[in-house]
Amino acid sequence: MHKNKKCLNIICIASIIMHQIDLCKKRRQECSEVKEVYTMKTKIFIDGSEGTTGLRIHERFQGRDDIELLSIDPELRKDAQERKRLINASDITFLCLPDAAAREAVSFIENEHVTIIDPSTAHRTEAGWAYGFPELSKQHRQAIREGKRIAVPGCYATGFISLIYPLIQGGILPKDYPVSAFALSGYSGAGKKTIAAYESEERPEELASGREYALTQQHKHLKEMRKITGLDRTPLFSPIIDDYYSGMVVSVPLYADLLAAKADPESLLEYYAQYYAGEKFIKVSEKDDEVAASGFLAGNGLSGWDGLKVYVTGNEERIVVSAQFDNLGKGASGAAIQCLNILLGCDEAKGLNL
Repeated sequence: MHKNKKCLNIICIASIIMHQIDLCKKRRQECSEVKEVYTMKTKIFIDGSEGTTGLRIHERFQGRDDIELLSIDPELRKDAQERKRLINASDITFLCLPDAAAREAVSFIENEHVTIIDPSTAHRTEAGWAYGFPELSKQHRQAIREGKRIAVPGCYATGFISLIYPLIQGGILPKDYPVSAFALSGYSGAGKKTIAAYESEERPEELASGREYALTQQHKHLKEMRKITGLDRTPLFSPIIDDYYSGMVVSVPLYADLLAAKADPESLLEYYAQYYAGEKFIKVSEKDDEVAASGFLAGNGLSGWDGLKVYVTGNEERIVVSAQFDNLGKGASGAAIQCLNILLGCDEAKGLNL
């Protein structure tokens, strides 16, 4: 009887020990699963990774430990089935493609969890697509944060909208104002073929000077320039491509007496500073800014920087508002990465140069 009781005690103790071991194993497994969740990387696919924007986006991912890049075999980069497979295997896909190919890529989506960030022109004015310019308003930033389809603004449109949207929202510029704009850009924004032409040793002499283009007033950015700002009519727009790699200035001249509210350069500088207060990607020049005071605003002045700077020059009768930035930065890949960072809930400037 004594021996049986002793055996029962031993069995009970062994059972308790085994139960504790099982609990420890279970907790260890749960901790491992939690750790795996917290260390899971966002799967990114760049459809069109060989283009100028795609290459720059890829470069900006170097050193990031929060993403996993899905790569496509170079020989299959135009293969529809392989692109479709990778798009649906990703969490987020960037469409660095011509417009038709970008629309085709969206048609490939079968996985409802895939988010698209599209730097092409294809979807910027389409219903259901968030416009990727978070500084314009709280609503724009929220739409990006919660969106599954995000269209990155065009380079010229970025400069134009950064200037005109706040003025219309503030009741300073009437929606029916006959807006005109001119712009200067480096050649990198025109794509790989144009880059090769400008950098060729046998290039024609005309490439050594600035060249005005879009002479028929049909530039592809005009549609979003009008829609996003809310202008009643399409603006007149004269862009110039010049013999330097990157950087851009977009300028809009305004007659003070045609504005809906009294304004001069100083008051507009103050207004822009208030409108963009707290935005790390947009800076507003000071009244005595050295660049403006020099009498020159260089197209490549902010090349390599991922923000945008607003200038207001002129006088009490005729005012010029200008945006200076990098067409490959805030005007393309930098803006795309900023949208990604908003989606991921991390610092908007992560991986960018500010």
